[in-house]
Amino acid sequence: MVFFRSISRGISSSLSKTRYGYYRKLRFLSNIPENTVYGGPKPQNPNQRITLTTLRQKYKKGEAITMVTGYDYPSGVHIDLAGIDICLVGDSASMVVHGHDTTLPITIDEMLVHCRAVARGAKRPLLVGDLPFGTYESSTKQAVDTAVRVLKEGGMDAIKLEGGAPSRITAAKAIVEAGIAVIGHVGLTPQAISVLGGFRPQGRNIDSAVKVVETAMALQEAGCFSVVLECVPAPVAAATTSALRIPTIGIGAGPFCSGQVLVYHDLLGMMQHPHHAKVTPKFCKQFGQVGDVINKALLEYKEEVTNGSFPGSAYSPYKIGAADMDGFLNELQKLGFNDAASAAAAAVEKIQTS
Repeated sequence: MVFFRSISRGISSSLSKTRYGYYRKLRFLSNIPENTVYGGPKPQNPNQRITLTTLRQKYKKGEAITMVTGYDYPSGVHIDLAGIDICLVGDSASMVVHGHDTTLPITIDEMLVHCRAVARGAKRPLLVGDLPFGTYESSTKQAVDTAVRVLKEGGMDAIKLEGGAPSRITAAKAIVEAGIAVIGHVGLTPQAISVLGGFRPQGRNIDSAVKVVETAMALQEAGCFSVVLECVPAPVAAATTSALRIPTIGIGAGPFCSGQVLVYHDLLGMMQHPHHAKVTPKFCKQFGQVGDVINKALLEYKEEVTNGSFPGSAYSPYKIGAADMDGFLNELQKLGFNDAASAAAAAVEKIQTS
């Protein structure tokens, strides 16, 4: 106790009291940065991390916002290196990663695995996680609980949900009020294909076009910071973009949105499997033919393994010295592994003559 009292007296004697108390000196005894209210991660350099403020500034300047979906660590790294603004961990993983025909089967636990993997690779973009079907429709409590998991367990910065029904607008509002940033989604909403009758474009008649605008407006009023417009005619997207005070992100919605989003596998031309060809949308431009490159590499690998040219000496880098090799052969013979010793000796001879 004497020791602790002496420390206390020493600290007190070093403080210069002001009308605010001992704050001036105590500040130097703390690991809390001087320019923050509470302890926590140091603020990122704004040039290295995309935030909602970054996106609002781009929107005000009329600069296009870029978004791409990502599902794992490698895609997160590539999206990061390309300087994409937003990385969406989409429930489209159900189709392009898990091989389902729709987005409906994927679960929140599966989505969280994808979210965490992407978060390890993508350090610069704003990270947005989709709320999968069946995880936010029942009640506002369910919606908020799921959104909290996406941020806390998935490492995301924000969530996206498909709007349309009043209950989903209410869910978006509740999530925003819980302190979580939300992107809305109108037009073709893949989770609603049971009602829509399949993957059908929206906004192609008067009532449907007006509904696109009204739903986007409702999501804005609910507090969404952006709205995705999927598979609607370009003039409808233009009208919606003009009516809103927040950015629109188009996918199959023409050139008049505030930004664009495409699915990672689609834009890279990654998959040529018949299943994927069946679900690749008409609006997607393939900026690469990565699938062809992958297929070519796999075929070459198979051929070289089959004909024995791989791995040659160039890809067999680990050596054993001559003395150790002789000792190894002797030990094999002592153990009665004569065939193994002969195989090792033949390998040495082949390496020396190749």
